[in-house]
Amino acid sequence: MKSLINISSILFLLMVSGLAQADIKLTTSAEIEVTKVNQQGIKRVKRVPASHAVPGNEVIYTITAKNTGKQAADKIVVTNPIPQHTVYVTGSAFGKNTDITFSVDSGKTYAKANQLIVKGQNGKTRRASANEYTNVRWVFGFDLKPGAQAQVGYRVKVK
Repeated sequence: MKSLINISSILFLLMVSGLAQADIKLTTSAEIEVTKVNQQGIKRVKRVPASHAVPGNEVIYTITAKNTGKQAADKIVVTNPIPQHTVYVTGSAFGKNTDITFSVDSGKTYAKANQLIVKGQNGKTRRASANEYTNVRWVFGFDLKPGAQAQVGYRVKVK
């Protein structure tokens, strides 16, 4: 599981445009949910670091972009690969005020989930399924002011 976390951390891409270079710090967390039952029989779901994940576990990736500079950052784009041996969990990507798109060709092109087309084994084109996604991309629809931070993320299921 450690390679799963490290691969996604290394392959983040951040692009910031403008005359002044903004200082954006990206951090990522990989967590799994565990359910605990207290003495009263009440179940509570808690997120814990994903130090180990086994087939069937869902891993939640949360990426935090923080502007550590003195100027607002605009046109921020964050991309992240779907790690090997995992499958994107349909509908799990999040990011307030971001445009979320996906790739099925290792990040060469991106589109909304319902617009992704692949060629099937029979040679005919069809809509891509979540297990064919290779990357997730968030385009921020706002400027990130100095000192501000924003989170984006998604879930994958370990094969």
